[in-house]
Amino acid sequence: MRKDADTNDDDRAPGTARPTDPGAPPGTAWDALVVGGGVAGLVAARELALAGLRPLVLEAWEAPGGVVGRHEVDGLSLDAGAESFATRGGVVAALADELGLADRVVTPERHGAWVRLPGGAGPLPRTGLLGIPADPWAPDVRRTIGLAGALRASLDRVLPARVGTADGTTLGALVRARAGRRVLDRLVRPVVAGVHAAEPDAVAADAVAPGLVAAVRREGSLARGVTAQRALAPAGSAVAGFRGGLHVLVDALVAEVRARGGAVRTGASVRSVTRDGDGFVVTVDGPDGSATLTAPRLVVATPRAVDLLAGVAPGVSGLTTDPGADIVLVTLVLDAPELDAAPRGTGVLVARGVAGVRAKALTHATAKWAWLAEAAGPGRHVVRLSYGRAGADGAEALPRDLGALTDLAVRDAAAVLGVPLRPEQVRAAARVRWRQGLPVPSAAHRATVRRVREAVAGVPGLAVVGAWVSGNGLASVVPDARATATALASSAPPADPVRTAPPEA
Repeated sequence: MRKDADTNDDDRAPGTARPTDPGAPPGTAWDALVVGGGVAGLVAARELALAGLRPLVLEAWEAPGGVVGRHEVDGLSLDAGAESFATRGGVVAALADELGLADRVVTPERHGAWVRLPGGAGPLPRTGLLGIPADPWAPDVRRTIGLAGALRASLDRVLPARVGTADGTTLGALVRARAGRRVLDRLVRPVVAGVHAAEPDAVAADAVAPGLVAAVRREGSLARGVTAQRALAPAGSAVAGFRGGLHVLVDALVAEVRARGGAVRTGASVRSVTRDGDGFVVTVDGPDGSATLTAPRLVVATPRAVDLLAGVAPGVSGLTTDPGADIVLVTLVLDAPELDAAPRGTGVLVARGVAGVRAKALTHATAKWAWLAEAAGPGRHVVRLSYGRAGADGAEALPRDLGALTDLAVRDAAAVLGVPLRPEQVRAAARVRWRQGLPVPSAAHRATVRRVREAVAGVPGLAVVGAWVSGNGLASVVPDARATATALASSAPPADPVRTAPPEA
């Protein structure tokens, strides 16, 4: 029985906050303003606070965290956006350790993930990178790409290292040239659509798989390059999460920023940014009207940076970054003992062209995370379906009514999981829409980001951070935000402190 009282219907987009916190009182002096309270902004604010500065984070939404959000569905506290992070480089784990969260880092259950193709379902490679297999003859890979696909992929080991590895190559071009179309279409394309909401031919290989092209050149094959890249990651799973949900990272960051003298203000939508001498003047719309804030340092951690900084860093004027895909996540909490056996492992990525299925991915959260299965209890399962791809407005094409959307999600879940499911098994459902959450890291976008960084570097005290500049995923966002904020903290402040002006009448 669906409990409508346990549903929600949130559209998450910059500037659409439900104001909840008026922030610090007038007259407070700040050493830095941080526009955007997602993980990048919070990490930057923490680094500034660690350097002895007082940062104020301005977040337009009702809660900080950006795409690392939370919501409650059927009494369970769940991630409303991202729910895991790549372990490469150990950078997120190191941050978790500093925040006292090391004992909460967990890895997914070892059920593996699947891909749903027009011709049926098959497992994804357990030893791969973005769907690229390290061994095309592994049983799980052969099941999905077939004998012909494995034979074609094997040519990779005898092709010259230069094939497919030109500077600036896309991931699609790299895989197609070295491993063939079956690997690209049946493995890589669904993974890239699920992870980056993009097509492999639209994303730069070095942006989504840093170091892979160089590894292919060095090792002489794509398969060996994948093996080498995986060897650089910490032992164990390529992804991890936190017991309780990824959103506990946001809680810890907010707590530390506040404990070190900073503040996080929600419901604060930044309208404009200007320069005043050596400082920055930020106009903010909040629950009590408009206010003007000033500080010697400014960090912009929002995709709106290009628009906000046009009058401060003239070099960004006229530039356009990738707008990102429009994504809708539908979470179902089901009474479904038939899912206890995890029939499709921890989740399924859906290829284009699968008849009768509109979702692009499904995460079986209670199969993926042991802590969540324990919290849910026997027979109660959490599955989350993702809709929307780059270049297609999946959000507008979906039913606006939560009931109709839930029915669609149940049908898709049954088809993808290969298990009959009925609407009356839904205990609760939730819909969250994310806009500007996953910019496509195309060559054009990366070129624009380089120009933005160059323009910003010419303005003392100014910095930009976030997935739109560093690349998607916490493994990219965290180190970039830390390095950027550390450099900003070391910049010389103006002679006189600046203060917050009172709200306008």
